[in-house]
Amino acid sequence: MSITVASTTSADLAAQRAEFDKNGYLIIPGALTQDEVEHYRNALDRVYKAAEASGQIQPGASLHQLSAVANCPEAIGLIDHPVTLPYIWSVLGWNVHVYHSHLDVHPPLPTKRPFRFEWHQDGGRQNREIETDPRPRLSVKLAYWLSDVSGPGRGNFKVVPGSHLTNWISGPPRRDVEWADPEGAIEVTANPGDVVVFDRRLWHARSDNYSDITRKAMFFGYTLRWIAIRDENDGIWSADWADQINPVQRQLLGGIRPGDGDHHWGHYPAETPLYGWLKERDLFDPANPPLKP
Repeated sequence: MSITVASTTSADLAAQRAEFDKNGYLIIPGALTQDEVEHYRNALDRVYKAAEASGQIQPGASLHQLSAVANCPEAIGLIDHPVTLPYIWSVLGWNVHVYHSHLDVHPPLPTKRPFRFEWHQDGGRQNREIETDPRPRLSVKLAYWLSDVSGPGRGNFKVVPGSHLTNWISGPPRRDVEWADPEGAIEVTANPGDVVVFDRRLWHARSDNYSDITRKAMFFGYTLRWIAIRDENDGIWSADWADQINPVQRQLLGGIRPGDGDHHWGHYPAETPLYGWLKERDLFDPANPPLKP
């Protein structure tokens, strides 16, 4: 994992890779500055207020909005953030895009909600249709924390460390049957501006938020470009601001030679912006060479 992050030593990088491979996730403390946290939190608040005003959600209800950039253009700066993007291309290489993203706002719950067993791996049908054990990684996700989840019970990211190498965990016969968390489960605590990078196979869930803090976060999942994008980004390309985004952002949103399967399969590295960006900076990982010279 050749992560290139300012002020991070080779020893730090080796320790980070070992932690990520062992646990299936890694915390990046202070990835966002205080000003960035405020900027993205304000953008998320505007999306939430618009959803309330339009009747998409009831006042004070939770928001789980898919297609983050399409619904919150200000979020564009997070998909290729200089602190966090290296963790993506170091694991998956240069032929990647954002296939799934969401904006999350979870106000405190006023009363105890009915039980629902929410533990899962990301990937949906991939987990039913790929027969290997363990399943392949295929994607990596970034969770940007914009609220204080430094204590448990605030809508925290719950994980079972090391479970990314396990295809199955014990669960109830139905999701509404009371069931204990899996053995070894923990709540990940983080401060505003911290980012969690995690393997899609990691078994995870969200804790109920019975605190007095509204949980706010943005999530971006990255995968190989030959895997279809789940986000609905078609409307982006007709928006005025789309002409102002940089080439790497355009790649990550699926905007290079749409409909060209060969390009998505990595047959044209010289025309793939992230390839060029890495080549210019001599940041290639030998494990991810171009398909053609």
